[in-house]
Amino acid sequence: MLAWYHLKANRYKVGGSLKRLAAAEALLWQGQVEAATALLADGRRKQARNFEADLSKHRSRIVKYGFYQAEQLCSIGSGAVESAVKPMGRRLQISGARWNIASVNAMLSLRCADLNGQLAS
Repeated sequence: MLAWYHLKANRYKVGGSLKRLAAAEALLWQGQVEAATALLADGRRKQARNFEADLSKHRSRIVKYGFYQAEQLCSIGSGAVESAVKPMGRRLQISGARWNIASVNAMLSLRCADLNGQLAS
């Protein structure tokens, strides 16, 4: 899932009519990517074309954010995931440490098991 807050922040870069941007946001909130793209299709600025390309590229990752939030199925932001990754990044970047793919994957598996409560205390 594409984080709602990243999608919303990038939408503001498009510029133009605030009414049109609000309408595009409402459409994206409901997962209506094609309708939002059509609404923004006449954008002449580079940022508008880039946003349209991003919508096309990430179409499969844009969900009905309103539904997910109302049903509390998962977070529509990426903050929780990003903050969970930071300790691993710091651990793997310790000065003098040497990591290879196999040991990094093993460490990530252990961290996931710990966060999921699957390790015995």
